[in-house]
Amino acid sequence: MQPTKIDLLINCEWIIPIVPEDRVWQNCALAIDAEKIIGIFPQAEAAKRFSAQKVHSLDNHVLMPGLVNAHGHAAMTLLRGYADDLPLRPWLEDYIWPAETQHLSEEFVRDGTKIAMAEMIASGTTCFADMYFFHEAIAEEVRSVGIRSQIGFTVLDFPTPYGKDANDYIHKGLALYDKYSGQSLINVACAPHAPYSVSDPAMQIISTYANELDMPVHIHCHETAEEITESLANYGCRPLERLRNLGLLLPQTQLVHMTQVDAGDIKLIQDHNCHVVHCPESNMKLASGFCPAGQLIDAGINVALGTDGAASNNDLDLFGELKTAALLTKAVAGDAAALDAHAALRMATINGAKALGWDDQIGSLEAGKSADIIAVEINSITQQPLYNPASQLVYTNSGSQVTHSWVAGKPLLENRALCTLNKSELIQSASDWRNKIQPKSMD
Repeated sequence: MQPTKIDLLINCEWIIPIVPEDRVWQNCALAIDAEKIIGIFPQAEAAKRFSAQKVHSLDNHVLMPGLVNAHGHAAMTLLRGYADDLPLRPWLEDYIWPAETQHLSEEFVRDGTKIAMAEMIASGTTCFADMYFFHEAIAEEVRSVGIRSQIGFTVLDFPTPYGKDANDYIHKGLALYDKYSGQSLINVACAPHAPYSVSDPAMQIISTYANELDMPVHIHCHETAEEITESLANYGCRPLERLRNLGLLLPQTQLVHMTQVDAGDIKLIQDHNCHVVHCPESNMKLASGFCPAGQLIDAGINVALGTDGAASNNDLDLFGELKTAALLTKAVAGDAAALDAHAALRMATINGAKALGWDDQIGSLEAGKSADIIAVEINSITQQPLYNPASQLVYTNSGSQVTHSWVAGKPLLENRALCTLNKSELIQSASDWRNKIQPKSMD
């Protein structure tokens, strides 16, 4: 019997498929052809069964689905470390928004997004949800690099260098949706910034389009206690209830942060099958509060993981984020068994894919899914001795150990070298922007 010709065969010491849950395959191979996963086979069987155009043999590695960063602001990487150690609203209103007013441009967005994509690819992320401005530039850079992205068009009531009012933001966003709808690596979402920054009339317009087009809705929500207090004073209800009343709690709604949660909030999320995106490091750094991720998961709510932007994190390493999420969930729940290693990996893979509406294509190493895959080397001294590969991925410094990355079967990282981005050019670009942005008083 002649072996079947395929594009790629990856032999690996360990494979964590995510689906089925809690499994670790040893000394197996992943077969890939025409951008899709064929299946997982014992290495000896795969060698007889397939004739691959390219073969990777990765000893001391774990092969797993690429990570899904379900919330961020990629271009804001150019503001990494610019305004640290401040609460959310002063950080945002006194520093970040003024800096953006002065410097936000298509060039800013292109350069910042490329730096962010490089960091994400190098640390294991193959898909990211973005929420920012100059969306056409983001889409072009995403396509050029070959990464997968949900591009959320931000809606605000007030002007920025990108738009003059909510209607302007929505108009530009719908044009983006029309252009990229149905493309394989890009999904377009409507991203009203937050309940406190978008009025009811604008929210109602967003609701109409989200329902008619089945468009994802991506929104900061219940991020601080102040947000809850203001909503009760201004609207007579909590933000989540207001979103329900406006028709914005949908099965495709992604609620980002959710640090202020009561029993009524949980019931609303359950009833409307919404998703929660947990950003623990940004929430901790801004002292915004703790998302009760364990409680939400126990309630059957899909909880994904995001880094937020590098301006408030200050990195985009999702492996670091999932470690923080696992530890924080245990501490908040008072239960060392809460969010075990495999559950944390699911939060950063299949849960993120589900939140973005892509779980039929990515998030697990199942036959027929897109070959969005990473390889992580786990033979460093900090990872020895090795008893449990899943545990090692979660609780040790795994982001720095990513060696290979593929999206739709195409390499984005090989032997820790970026394939579609130039590292030295990006470092120079970051330096140039720092010189433009840094206030003279900080010299």
